[in-house]
Amino acid sequence: MGILQELLKDIPVPKMAKVRQVFDATQVDDLSAALQAELEKEYIKETVKPGMEIAVAVGSRGLDRLVETTAVTVKFLQDLGAKPFIVPCMGSHGGATGEGQKAVLEHLGVTEESVHAEIRSSMEVVKVGELPNGLPVYVDKIASQADGIVVINRVKPHTAFRGPVESGIMKMISIGLGKQKGAEACHQLGFKHMAEHVPAMAKMIMSKMPILFAVGTVENAFDKVAEIAVLAPEEIEEKEIKLQQLSKDLLPKLHFDQIDVLILDEIGKNISGDGMDPNITGRYPTPYAHGGPDVTKMAVLDLTPETEGNANGVGTADFTTQRLVDKMDREATYANGLTSTVVGPTHISTTLPNDQQAIQAAIKTCNILDFTQVKMVRIKNTLELSEIEVSEALLDHVKEHPNLEQTSDLYDLNYNEAGNLA
Repeated sequence: MGILQELLKDIPVPKMAKVRQVFDATQVDDLSAALQAELEKEYIKETVKPGMEIAVAVGSRGLDRLVETTAVTVKFLQDLGAKPFIVPCMGSHGGATGEGQKAVLEHLGVTEESVHAEIRSSMEVVKVGELPNGLPVYVDKIASQADGIVVINRVKPHTAFRGPVESGIMKMISIGLGKQKGAEACHQLGFKHMAEHVPAMAKMIMSKMPILFAVGTVENAFDKVAEIAVLAPEEIEEKEIKLQQLSKDLLPKLHFDQIDVLILDEIGKNISGDGMDPNITGRYPTPYAHGGPDVTKMAVLDLTPETEGNANGVGTADFTTQRLVDKMDREATYANGLTSTVVGPTHISTTLPNDQQAIQAAIKTCNILDFTQVKMVRIKNTLELSEIEVSEALLDHVKEHPNLEQTSDLYDLNYNEAGNLA
């Protein structure tokens, strides 16, 4: 028996119980009708003239009903006599290549057939100016040559900084439309200044480029559209601030203020740009964001198949497994840090041979006197939070909380022969 096994062999793993979490499920049922009503506002319609070539900027995030939102917007433009086409609007994603970014859109279901518009994808940019501090501001060259630009994105809290405007329309304009060079420039001076740089770059682009309008959505805790709005350029900043607050109010969460050990079955880029959403775990890649539970130790056990080896976020955890590390594509993972300038999440956390030892290591180091009283929570990932598992020490809290309900008796975690959770 090795030293690690010797240190961990007597660490008890608590019995767990299934718990249901309740969230606000308000959603827009007829999305097409709601979006059409927003688009039909006279001051939006009058921005579109027959014959205009209009770039519709679509990003790499898996927005709820993205294809429907894009298709309705495209048809609206076509009905007014315009000639819309799609441009990928995703900074450095898709391997920072034109073909890679087109492939990302296709993976999300946005194809020329599904939205009835051509996709024009390139990484070429034009420089439109500089901020007072010298940071250059870039825009996709193809979009810059269009007669008009329309931006589609979800408004939500960012995972690495706080401000009135975080992740949403203005970030899509400044970083998404800026492609790899724009994303790099916006991140150049770090997340400490992102709350200033994102809106400043977006406002410069809006002053120099023909941004016609933006389509913004807010999603509920179940990743369903709860609100959709069409914004003219002059109202983007003011209304995005309100949408940002709504998104924070609807954000799913773990209904616990303090957790000794948090176990995540999987992380991945399809779950969050950070592999796992820091707004859920309370573990942020920078000191410029806050919120969520106080988690003493965290272990991540595996990667999603969809992340294709990109393990960004594993370094935010304290422990991981050899299984996860074996699946890791270091080049794809490290490229994340080189672009964002935040390299902590791409570090490889302390690696144990299997799930059981990773969980025991987290319990051993969570700084409590009685390991049998560990407050442990296990989730599949940070997107799926309606049903979670909690240890016995948290069940009194569950009984008292209006949005928590115990749905099973206590049981032991089951492992296979390799020591991984069955």
